[in-house]
Amino acid sequence: MRIVIKFFVTPDAEAAAAVAEGGPDGVFESLTFGDFDVEEALIEWEGIFTGRSFEEVLDDDVPETVVDPDDGEGPLVLAVSGTLRDALCTAVEHRLAEVSRLWVAERAADGEVFDPEIAVWVLSGLADLARAVVREGDENLYCWVA
Repeated sequence: MRIVIKFFVTPDAEAAAAVAEGGPDGVFESLTFGDFDVEEALIEWEGIFTGRSFEEVLDDDVPETVVDPDDGEGPLVLAVSGTLRDALCTAVEHRLAEVSRLWVAERAADGEVFDPEIAVWVLSGLADLARAVVREGDENLYCWVA
């Protein structure tokens, strides 16, 4: 089954929840990826950036589920943590490449193959979107998954 992942920027969780059924296209600026476990990735990325373990990040209820109307059987919206957003905003190119490399290694340890160039592309695109959030000042970063 194909997984569609769209990161998008919106003022608050209520606005993010409003696009749960149809997705953010045409409503909010978004960045589209696919075919990886984004919930796990959000935890792993935050752990790599902060030096915390997967379990420590998970204990902080990251990522926060904004809305899951079909109880795991359909589209859902997740909030990207402020910690990860801030880490992405301040990450320079070589740091994004390093985090990407470490993430690919974690996926490989679990038997997944993830192209290192795609990993850098994903995190670089997400960093650009996170920087837009910070520039706007009153926006947040969310993820729609279907």
